Amino acid sequence: MKLLRDLLDQAEPHFKTGGKLEKLYPVFEMMDTFLYTPAAVTRGAAHVRDGIDLKRIMITVVVALVPCILMAMWNTGYQINLAIAESGLTSAGGWRGVIIDMLEIGYDPTSIAANFFHGSLYFIPVFIVCNIAGGFWESVFSMVRRHEINEGFLVTGMLFPLTLPPTIPLWQVAIGISFGVVIGKEIFGGTGKNFLNPALTGRAFLYFAYPAEISGDRVWVAGGDGYSHATPLGLVPIEGVEALTSSVTMGQAFLGTIPGSMGETSVLACLVGAVILIATGLGSWRIMLGMTLSTLGMAAVLHTVGSSTNPMFALSPLWHLLVGGFAFGCVFMATDPVSASFTNTGRWAYGVLIGVMAVLIRVVNPAFPEGVMLAILFGNVFAPVLDYFVVQANIKRRALRTAA
Repeated sequence: MKLLRDLLDQAEPHFKTGGKLEKLYPVFEMMDTFLYTPAAVTRGAAHVRDGIDLKRIMITVVVALVPCILMAMWNTGYQINLAIAESGLTSAGGWRGVIIDMLEIGYDPTSIAANFFHGSLYFIPVFIVCNIAGGFWESVFSMVRRHEINEGFLVTGMLFPLTLPPTIPLWQVAIGISFGVVIGKEIFGGTGKNFLNPALTGRAFLYFAYPAEISGDRVWVAGGDGYSHATPLGLVPIEGVEALTSSVTMGQAFLGTIPGSMGETSVLACLVGAVILIATGLGSWRIMLGMTLSTLGMAAVLHTVGSSTNPMFALSPLWHLLVGGFAFGCVFMATDPVSASFTNTGRWAYGVLIGVMAVLIRVVNPAFPEGVMLAILFGNVFAPVLDYFVVQANIKRRALRTAA
């Protein structure tokens, strides 16, 4: 490690102001501070309340995402291996099938190694393309503005692939993350100044720009014709709640052994991440609890009202928590420290707003069975307003106490 440190120190003058490569300093600084502690750190009032820096915050979030990442690779492979076994096929086909057949790994859905390897052939390319494309735009804006590349993209580049189906074309991954980074963040000034979650912004763009590749009933299980499936939540508007309960148990939905976005299927993996975020103080339990309670409450109201024409009304409140992207959105997306509410009271209202909106979008408009994504973006827009009214109310209360 000392050799690497010496090499970086020797190269640094070329990237400093006046050096031949000064325009590339943000890229050099990103690599240096990713590997080592920054030489210059804040020592003043900015760290009076907390000495944790942005890098450690982002790394902690990535650690919290590890269970979802592992589940993304295993479950993606499990779903395709299971589908291959059920269809009687002997190979996945395509370049992935060539690699698996050449290495003689097989397609046994009971094999943990086979599932992980097959799933990684879908997840890792999406992850790499996402980080190359998104990292490119981060670098461009950093060089134009002459500031360091912010570690915030480390989390965006991890979250975005987890929200996508395994079959999404890689060129759409590049377009989606580009839209999320540029339109969702950089045009507002970069990390800390965006009011929308960049990963969800990119996901929403793909959802409306390329609906055939991001939604529907043919994209959630990797593979060719004959073994693609709809998500459990997507079955309800078409075939009714019975189609869900007859094909998936609550236990399967909780563990995540069901079709869906690569990193969003497992409630258990999300709960592990929630414990890490809450224990480290990086995730707001108020937002998570407010969103959960309001989802249960709103779903219970609509379930009680019922509908003779809309099967989504019959979906019980607990199912709303177990299927779709609720758990992932609640733990990792809604709690984004930049785009969420900052005040404690505002966090309660913010979480409740998202939970109510998610159920309304899912149930009242079954064309959008996955309402969590849109609900969180809706909450992002209202977060500053909620904080404004909370702050103003506090100011008025102080003024009254002072006057008394």
